[in-house]
Amino acid sequence: MPAIRLRLSVGAAVLALVFSQTSFSQEGRLGAHLEGLLVAAREGNPEFASMQFEADAAAERVLPAGALPDPKFSMELRDITRMGERNPTLLPGRVGSTRYIFTQELPWFGKRGLKREAAELQAEAARGRVAGTWSELAAKIKTAYAQLYYLDQNERLTREILDLMARLEKVAQVRYASGLAAQQDVIRAQLEQTSMRNELIALEAERSQLQARLKALVGRPASEALATPERIRTLPASESMRFDVLEQRARASNPLLRTEESQIRAAEKNRELTYKNRYPDFAVGVSPIQYGKSVREWELMVEVTIPLQQDTRRAQEREAQAMLEAARSRREIATNQVLADLYENVAGLEAARRTLALTTESLLPQSELTYRSALAGYESGKVDFATLLDAQRQIRQAKLNQVKAGVAAQTRLADIERIVGEEL
Repeated sequence: MPAIRLRLSVGAAVLALVFSQTSFSQEGRLGAHLEGLLVAAREGNPEFASMQFEADAAAERVLPAGALPDPKFSMELRDITRMGERNPTLLPGRVGSTRYIFTQELPWFGKRGLKREAAELQAEAARGRVAGTWSELAAKIKTAYAQLYYLDQNERLTREILDLMARLEKVAQVRYASGLAAQQDVIRAQLEQTSMRNELIALEAERSQLQARLKALVGRPASEALATPERIRTLPASESMRFDVLEQRARASNPLLRTEESQIRAAEKNRELTYKNRYPDFAVGVSPIQYGKSVREWELMVEVTIPLQQDTRRAQEREAQAMLEAARSRREIATNQVLADLYENVAGLEAARRTLALTTESLLPQSELTYRSALAGYESGKVDFATLLDAQRQIRQAKLNQVKAGVAAQTRLADIERIVGEEL
C-alpha cells in the first residue's frame, strides 16, 4: 500500500507539472496579453533599436567634445649638406642640426566646457527621441491590440448569433409545418445565416491583416502565429484623467517637449561658444635642438590666434541667435500641438466612457428584453418573423456598440499615454 500511494503521488505530481507547463505555455503565447507584446517590441522592433543605437552614439560624443586636441610633433633637419661640404643625408646625427617640435593647442577658457555641455544636451535630446519613438510604437501596439480584441469579440458574437439564427430557423420550420407561419420565415432565417457566414469571412481577412501589422510592430516574422487577445486593460479612474492633471504630466514628461527643451539648451550653449570665439586660442610648444649626438638647445613657443575677422564672427553670432529662436519657436509649436491633442483625446475618452456606461446599463438590457418579448410573441403568433429579426439585430448591435465603445476608450487611452509619455 505505501508503494501504491507513492506511485500515485508521483503520478499526480507529474500530471500537475505537465498541466501547469501546458497552461503556462498557453498563457505565455505572444498576443494573449498586451504586456507580452510590449516586452517583445522593446527587444525586437528594429526602428526602436536603431534609435537606441543613435542615442548611444550621441552619448559617446560627449567625451571627445570636451577633450583637448591631440598634440602635434614635427621635425626639421637643418643643413643636410653641412654647408655644402658633404653629400645630403637624412640622419639626424649627421646634419647641421635637428629640431624637434612638440605643440599643444589650447582653446580659450571655457570653450571645452561649453562644447562638452552642448554634446551632453544633444545626447539628452537623442534619449528624448528614443522615448518618443517608444511612445509612438507602444501607442500603435496598444491600438492594434484593442482593434484585434474587437474583431475577436465581433467574431464570437457573430457565431453566437449564427447559432441563435439556426435555432430560430428550427422554430420557423416547426411553425411552418404546423401551418402557423409562412415558408418565407424559414428562408429569411437561412439568408441571415448566409449573411453572417460572409461576415465571418470578412472578419477573418481583416484579423489576418491586423495581425500582420501587429507582428511588424513587434518585430516578429509574418509567419508566426499570435494568440487570441484575452482581455483589454481596465480604464483609469476619471479623477486621474482630468485635463489639468494630465497637462502637468505632459509638460514634464512628454518626449517631444523634453527633446525640444534639450535642443533649446544646446542652442544656448552653442551661442555662448560662438561669443567666446571673439577671444583668441593658444598653442604652446617646446623644441629641443640636436647637434650631432646631443641636444644642446631648448626653445619654448607660444602661438596666439588673432581674431581679426569680426564680420565673420558677428555673422556666426547672429546665426547662433537665430538657431536659438528657431528652437524656442519649435518648442512653442510642439507644446500647442501636444496640449491640443491631449484635450481632444481626454474629451474622446470621456465620451467613450459615457457611451460604454449607457450601452451596458441601458441599451443592452432593453435590447435583450425586446428580443425575449419578440421571441415569445413570435412563438405565440402575435408578431411576425421580421419583428423578431429586428429585435435580434438590435441586441447584436447593442453588444457590438458595447465592445466598440470599450475599444474606442482603449484607443484614446493609448493616445493619452503617448502624449503624456507615461503609463497611466
